[in-house]
Amino acid sequence: MNPADLGLPVDVPSTALFTDHYELTMLQAALANGTADRRSVFEVFTRRLPEGRRYGVVGGTGRVLDAVENFRFDSAVLEFLRERAVVNMRTLDWLSQYRFSGDIWGYPEGEVYFPGSPIMRVEGTFAECVLLETVILSILNHDSAIAAAASRMTAAAGGRPLIEMGARRTHELAAVASARAAYVGGFTSTSDLAAGFRYGIPTVGTSAHAFTLLHDTERDAFTAQVASLGTGTTLLVDTYDVAEAVRTAVEVAGTDLGAVRIDSGDLLLVAHRVRQQLDELGARDTRIVVTSDLDEYAIASLAAAPVDAYGVGTQLVTGSGHPTCSMVYKLVARAASDDPKAPLVPVAKKSVGGKSSVGGRKWAARRRDAEGVAEAEVVGTGPVPSALADRQLLVELVKGGEVVAREPLEAARTRHVAARSGLPMSAIQLSRGEPVIPTEYA
Repeated sequence: MNPADLGLPVDVPSTALFTDHYELTMLQAALANGTADRRSVFEVFTRRLPEGRRYGVVGGTGRVLDAVENFRFDSAVLEFLRERAVVNMRTLDWLSQYRFSGDIWGYPEGEVYFPGSPIMRVEGTFAECVLLETVILSILNHDSAIAAAASRMTAAAGGRPLIEMGARRTHELAAVASARAAYVGGFTSTSDLAAGFRYGIPTVGTSAHAFTLLHDTERDAFTAQVASLGTGTTLLVDTYDVAEAVRTAVEVAGTDLGAVRIDSGDLLLVAHRVRQQLDELGARDTRIVVTSDLDEYAIASLAAAPVDAYGVGTQLVTGSGHPTCSMVYKLVARAASDDPKAPLVPVAKKSVGGKSSVGGRKWAARRRDAEGVAEAEVVGTGPVPSALADRQLLVELVKGGEVVAREPLEAARTRHVAARSGLPMSAIQLSRGEPVIPTEYA
């Protein structure tokens, strides 16, 4: 069985109600005045990165494709809209036949982005495109925030594996999406079984403090766990006295003990002491896993510690202080008239306070130096310069309403490693700074 064939794990008939009320009232007004079928181009972008971040990470593209496919107004949804008098009967009739039939282009999942990057471009009639605004933004804003935090954490970990453990710190469905985004950003596994079931992400887990406290002694708890899970298991050693627990763990499991986990205290100091003790006891191959409210800064502070893996929860699923990417979905071009062949006219919001946007249907390319390192994100609305023709970033995701770019999650994960490695080395510095490369408009 392919879990991806099961559809979205949501408790509503479709994704159609993952939208805002005013999307439907705009639709109703456009149907009434004859502009609903006007060809339009919407783009997703962010005006700035979260404070201190040097790059963003595109997360959730695959989930957007699922959401677009499942955006259907079935009888139950239509009845809800009718009872609440959200829209009139003409609009309900139109919605009953809704199927997105346009095109979607975007940065592939796992790619990095910068301020002004046209992360996703949605083309079709105004009516069919405007309805997708909220669901697309909710997915991309959430998943990209988690993927970016995960990327910073994996960079700080320097190749050591990270376990996503945030299910109990967020909404149950957000937890599944977070585990997926974290995997794209470089995490190796998750504690969330729903994420493993839905997306095939490796799952891990052994025991909590409650299991130790259940038993009369720590030795009894360790003995029970090893008997059930084998000597390769991970024993939690900070319920009482760490040194005593490590000694007991090796006595129970032997020197082939898989790992010990430390969840409290001065992790840097305790990790060094535990490593020394394990080595003295002959358990030189026993790994040390640390947890306890880690973020990228705490992980970086443990770079010199004898830590083999990290478990991260709260800070990961909340975007490490930035739970959204502030992406917006703006109309950037529309047909000059209702004629299907009418040329596109650039449109843009003009306002004070930093909320203006750049009109026109855009392309994007990443200019690189002689050594292949990125030096600028180039965004334009006219012809693509020949020097950038083979470096364009947007790929076709949906064509004529049909998904054409669905891919395994591993592909996005691999892509991110390549994308991040192609940035200047300062991209992975944790010190605050501007985007690692500038955005230039051609």
